[in-house]
Amino acid sequence: MTGVSSAAFLLGIGACPAPVSAAESLPADPFTLGVASGDPLPDGVVLWTRLAPTPLDPEGRGGMPERDFAVSYEVATDERFSTIVRRGTAVATPELGHSVHPEVKGLEPGRVYHYRFRVGKHVSRAGRTRTAPAAAIAPQKLAFASASCQAWYEGYYTAYRHMVADELDAIFFLGDYVYEYAIRAGANLKRPVALGSEHAVKVRTLAQYRLRYSLTKTDPDLQAAHAAAAWIVTWDDHEVENNYAGGVSQYKITEKEFLTQRAAAYQAFYENLPLRSVNTPNGPSARLYRTVSFGRLADIHALDTRQYRNTYPDTNASGVAQERHNPDRSILGAAQEQWLTEALHSSRANWNILANQVLMAQLDMGGADDHLYFYDRWDGFTASRDRLVAAVLDAQPPNFAVLTGDLHRSTVAELRTDYDDPDASVIGVELACTSISSGTDGAATDTLAANWLSNEHIRLYNAQRGYLRFDLDKEGLHADYRVLPYVSKENAPVSTLTRFTVPHGEPGVAQQSPLL
Repeated sequence: MTGVSSAAFLLGIGACPAPVSAAESLPADPFTLGVASGDPLPDGVVLWTRLAPTPLDPEGRGGMPERDFAVSYEVATDERFSTIVRRGTAVATPELGHSVHPEVKGLEPGRVYHYRFRVGKHVSRAGRTRTAPAAAIAPQKLAFASASCQAWYEGYYTAYRHMVADELDAIFFLGDYVYEYAIRAGANLKRPVALGSEHAVKVRTLAQYRLRYSLTKTDPDLQAAHAAAAWIVTWDDHEVENNYAGGVSQYKITEKEFLTQRAAAYQAFYENLPLRSVNTPNGPSARLYRTVSFGRLADIHALDTRQYRNTYPDTNASGVAQERHNPDRSILGAAQEQWLTEALHSSRANWNILANQVLMAQLDMGGADDHLYFYDRWDGFTASRDRLVAAVLDAQPPNFAVLTGDLHRSTVAELRTDYDDPDASVIGVELACTSISSGTDGAATDTLAANWLSNEHIRLYNAQRGYLRFDLDKEGLHADYRVLPYVSKENAPVSTLTRFTVPHGEPGVAQQSPLL
């Protein structure tokens, strides 16, 4: 244990201080939930796996005994692991669902590495990751994707299969990794599988959240995407509960009860994703907002628009009630607003991009005489949005863009200083991806399209499933809207609906290419 704290072992990030349970006591492969990497730095990356020989164990423990297990890992420069550059051991504890999050350091910047885990005779699949470029370097290109909203029961994750083929440097997940609703055959379950009654309940406890993550992560295409590139993840509402706001549940339970539930949800989120020790929850709190830098090319700021937001007015989600303009309201909370303002001012990158959960641009779903806004989005926190706009105008980043999820629709929106003034300045572009599977098959258009497109700063509307693929280079940010015709069946093809280019140095000017 020399030089390493016992806390590191509890978090699953340190070397094994002493022998623990023998691997031979595990009767089956414990790596059924795959492997992952995340939050790349120029000299390292965090790795992840979780031991679960029987992942759908109803008690949520993955079939693991209630004791520690040593998990070793190797990092190599080649797929065959003939040149191993880092080795280590972490401890998988029952307290963290037998997950490990080793933080590997001492790697070279901007380089592809391969990694794998071992528990005795059991060896995991190999994963691929790439470290971030050196801080002073402006790489020629960054290829990444954004995704969100993957209700396992509503369809297949075929989009991830196509994402793997894109050979990306990173994947940004913008929220709703799991859904908390009860899963019932003949109701919301679209996959032809039989599930036990333990899945037919609304998720509230740690055991139930662990089981829901296990169910979600059994999908082979999701596992392949995690193994193909580093993920940068944030959460929205369904990782805990639909439309929650800070410490308030819409289901009228007490704040004390809800915070107990939120603590369980946040712990399960950490246990099942490639997050660093600084993101470890402390009860119902966790610091998830952070900046991931890709040299001088881009600073991407991952936001948390759920944990610190103010609750909703009694009128909840409709109308033009003045409460949404209350200057004391915030979707980020004061500390996160200050952090983001400072991050924008201190950035020296060519692009500042926000990894954001809910629609930032104004969206009037009523009409000229009957306005309708939704408080769950930034429209419910207009003063918070105005403060962000002011921070961008003051910091004057060379380029500013926002990546958004949640909507189950593909859209592009100009971000303006005043949405009620057609001559207002444009400060950037919001690029929103649709869902991976939530909402099941979807369609190219639907009954909401006319309402959306009546907002003249909205440039695209499509309600199919899919993801966004980006190429960022010296010319600008190129966004390919990738869509699937269906998710209710396996093996759907993918096509590019359109490409939007946000040219370097031209805030908000999106050039659209025809169908590819």
